[in-house]
Order: sequence, then C-alpha cells, then structure tokens
Amino acid sequence: MLKLSRLADYAIVILVKLGEQDGVVTSPALAAITGVPEPTVAKVLKVLSAHGFVLSQRGAKGGYRLARSLADMSVASVIAAVDGQIALTACVGGRECDTGLSCGLCGSWDVINTAIRSTLEGISLESMRPKEACSTVLSQINKLNATHTVREGA
Repeated sequence: MLKLSRLADYAIVILVKLGEQDGVVTSPALAAITGVPEPTVAKVLKVLSAHGFVLSQRGAKGGYRLARSLADMSVASVIAAVDGQIALTACVGGRECDTGLSCGLCGSWDVINTAIRSTLEGISLESMRPKEACSTVLSQINKLNATHTVREGA
C-alpha cells in the first residue's frame, strides 16, 4: 500500500485549514481547528515556514498565514517539503539500493514514480478544500450517526 506519512497528511490539512481562515492564526488555534496535537502543529508549521509555504508573524498578534494561495501549492510540493523527494523505491532516479542490479528492475520504477509525482504535482491544495456537497454529506452522516447512537443508547 502506498501511504503518505502522518506529517505530510497533517501538513496538507493544516495548510488547507489555514487557507480557510482570515488573517493570522496561532498554532494552538490551528490545533483546535484541525484536531492535530499542538506540538505536532508547531513542528509542521516550522517545516512549512522553512520551505516558504507559510509566513510567521511574531508578537502579541502573532501567528501564521499562507505565503501564497492554496492554488499555487501542489500536494507534491508539500510532501517533498515534509518527507523529501517522492520515491517509491530506493533505486528511483538511478540511486543505488540494497539489491543492486540483481533484481533486474533498476530504473523500471522511474516510469511509475514519475507518473505518481506528476499527478500529485497537478493537484493543488485549493482542490483539496472540502466542497459544499461534501460538507453537506458529512453533516448528514454526522446527524445519522448521532441519531443511531441515541437509539442504541435508549
């Protein structure tokens, strides 16, 4: 299974939620909005700041804001900032791996890796924002779950 790291997932969630806020937002406020523990939010924001995704503002009215619009940030760029180069295997891009040339697939993974990276580069964080229809469906599911829980408890 291909899976994002937890920090890359959190970084995308934090950026999308930050993009929905007006003005500067503090790390504790982002933790409350996202449900991500505050120390983890602070760690992710530090990485995102170092890679130019967010700008930090010090002082009493300090916090974080986006450095550019969500439309100008790709999923691939966030993953690369948090986890490093997107690579399915150790030998992608001509790098050496533990099995060396004995597996016979050296370089074969490059096509797949390029396709995945290109796809992720084509997805902006703006497109990751919850859609109105999605929000409506989630709201309905939450209502059904609440009703179901009440009935079970009765």
